[in-house]
Amino acid sequence: MTELAAPATNGLPYGVPPPGYRLPAGTTLGPVTLQVADLTRSLDYYERVLGLRVLGGSPRTATLGTQDGTTPLVVLQERPGATPVPRRGRLGLYHFALLLPDRAALGSFVRHLADANVYAGMSDHLVSEAVYLTDPDGLGIEVYADRPSSEWRHEGGQLVMATNPLDVQDLLRAAGDERWSGMPAGSRLGHVHLFVGDLEAASGFYHTALGFDKVVWSYPGALFLSAGGYHHHLGTNTWAAGAEPAGENDARLLEWVIRVPSVEDARAALESLRGAGVAVEPADDGGVARDPWGTAVRVRPAP
Repeated sequence: MTELAAPATNGLPYGVPPPGYRLPAGTTLGPVTLQVADLTRSLDYYERVLGLRVLGGSPRTATLGTQDGTTPLVVLQERPGATPVPRRGRLGLYHFALLLPDRAALGSFVRHLADANVYAGMSDHLVSEAVYLTDPDGLGIEVYADRPSSEWRHEGGQLVMATNPLDVQDLLRAAGDERWSGMPAGSRLGHVHLFVGDLEAASGFYHTALGFDKVVWSYPGALFLSAGGYHHHLGTNTWAAGAEPAGENDARLLEWVIRVPSVEDARAALESLRGAGVAVEPADDGGVARDPWGTAVRVRPAP
């Protein structure tokens, strides 16, 4: 694979920066908020299968995070009788992705799934290794570990990503005797992947207005975006073309969170959205905007 040495205008050997405001390199993601039909059923799944720990909540909500109790990752909100995601999907969430601290943790998680007799899809994306699950409402989940960025390849100004078979046996060897004891310290929300109706419109919102770099644009039916040179904080795809956006009574992603380094960064990102004609709902710690298919994204400074 030939790698192009000439850096792009963003100072990296890959990626296309937005024409105006650009999210800073220190951008990370906060927890996702999901609407589910039955909180008790969902808590059983998220605790038993994913190994998340309840950090707080109310009769209709729960915040879950790592076992050390320091990092919230998922917020569940119950809407009794919410309609599950159909097999073809809905515009909105494709999956949210939990990034484990290392490959050994992913190997121990795969062993845990086998012991629990839980089916999972598995893929090698070259930049990462990933396991795919579906929760009781049909909401997609990825659990993954990154390869070192020094091993990422680039060609034609973009990162090289693929969907190859995962070498499960090698992953299990990496885990050694390590047993899964729940979502480990250091785990975080790595990226969000959305079904969208149109990639050009998705680029207009997330790249031009919000300020993500494009990093992969030749993957069939998909566009991947990030800040700071990461392989992607956001994936968008049109693989559910013709589907309707998730509605008020559906199991769905209610919002996802972009954390920027400072209050000034949050104000600048929100002002960039307003300048592109996007309505922004102010909040005490930032603001909320909706993409063309109604998915809410909250921009706030990192805690």
